[in-house]
Amino acid sequence: MRRVAWRILRAILMMLGTVALLAIVILLGANFWMLGQTGERIEHDLSQCRVERVGIVFGTSHWTRSGHRNPYFEARMSASAHLLRLGRVDHLLLSGDNRTLSYNEPITMWRDLLGREVPEAAMTLDYAGFSTFDTLARARDVFGVERALLITQAWHLPRALFIAESLGIEAQGCAVVEHKAGGQWRLAAREWLARLATLGDLYLWGRKPHFLGPREPLDIRSREELEAEQPGWSAHTSLGQER
Repeated sequence: MRRVAWRILRAILMMLGTVALLAIVILLGANFWMLGQTGERIEHDLSQCRVERVGIVFGTSHWTRSGHRNPYFEARMSASAHLLRLGRVDHLLLSGDNRTLSYNEPITMWRDLLGREVPEAAMTLDYAGFSTFDTLARARDVFGVERALLITQAWHLPRALFIAESLGIEAQGCAVVEHKAGGQWRLAAREWLARLATLGDLYLWGRKPHFLGPREPLDIRSREELEAEQPGWSAHTSLGQER
């Protein structure tokens, strides 16, 4: 009886081991494939990022769980303001989560950029960017974006670029300056899993955005128009972003 039980247990353990190994292979394969597909479209020097009319800025929390200013938020805002002044983009689409009355990523980004002397007319807020997928789907279907510069951290760009390409958006990635923060290993692990889940979203279960709504084409002003509305705005620089 014990021998039979041991055989059953061994078979179960071997099966679980095989499943675990297969899961690891799939996870690694999905990540390396996505990285390989998008690596050439990521620029790490802000001054060399491809010129596009629209820059899509992905939302994140203004504060960390420990109550400190989020370095990822700071880097995205600083880079966005700098890219606008460099003339690499003409307009910023600020897309983020606005699920509750007390948490509003687009408004927080908008206020921060206003504090950096970015003209209000150079920004559009997307309140339903609940995820990277939702942000890009809405950019295409609601705001009519066909080409864009994606502004976020280097670790986030492969997934964002892959989704954009799958949705038919011609996109390039502009990687913001990396700042060390606590819990980076958890963030990296989550991103590796998110890349695998993205393949399922796009090719298996046909994910749809939570909310679309009516078309709202972007009102993109020229630099001359922005300067006329807010004289001297382009003179303010974000020297911390230059490399």
